[in-house]
Amino acid sequence: MKNIILLLVSVSLMTSCIETTTNNNTTTSNKIIEKESIIGYDVSDEGEKRDLKGGSIENIAIWENYIKAHNERDMEVIRNLDSDTFKARGPQGQFIEGVDTHVEFLTQWFEQNSPKWEIKYAIANDVKTKDGELRQWVTAGHDMTLTVDGNQVNLYQVIDALISDGKIQEFYVHERVKGENE
Repeated sequence: MKNIILLLVSVSLMTSCIETTTNNNTTTSNKIIEKESIIGYDVSDEGEKRDLKGGSIENIAIWENYIKAHNERDMEVIRNLDSDTFKARGPQGQFIEGVDTHVEFLTQWFEQNSPKWEIKYAIANDVKTKDGELRQWVTAGHDMTLTVDGNQVNLYQVIDALISDGKIQEFYVHERVKGENE
């Protein structure tokens, strides 16, 4: 976790620099120059390696609102944040397609398991396809608790969410049960 925080701080520092222009030993102006930093890469289904760049913090705020709505069981907010082309892939092979199907799934799952999420980190990144389409992703790590048959289960999740026009278009959930000492 500390390494992720250090990586985020490093990326933030690298994305902007301050340039001081001097003329005859006198500072004439200060300019902030923003540079797009490559923070990693993505590989398309066709095997094309594409640069990942730091993304918009606004997308992280969308994800935070989405998780808050899940914790509060606010189906109206969830419905409004899901895109018309919503898809989700769960950790046990679930595939959910469509807003109504998502709401139905969540309603039943919330009743049976009482899930609660706590965001531990969130990283926004952008990637452009070979056709020039901008895809904006948020990768977030969560601590999660479920109540299964009266017993609390502690999980760790990483979710990759594609956000388009301020809506959750799709996401992938990866999870594992936490060990006793975690």
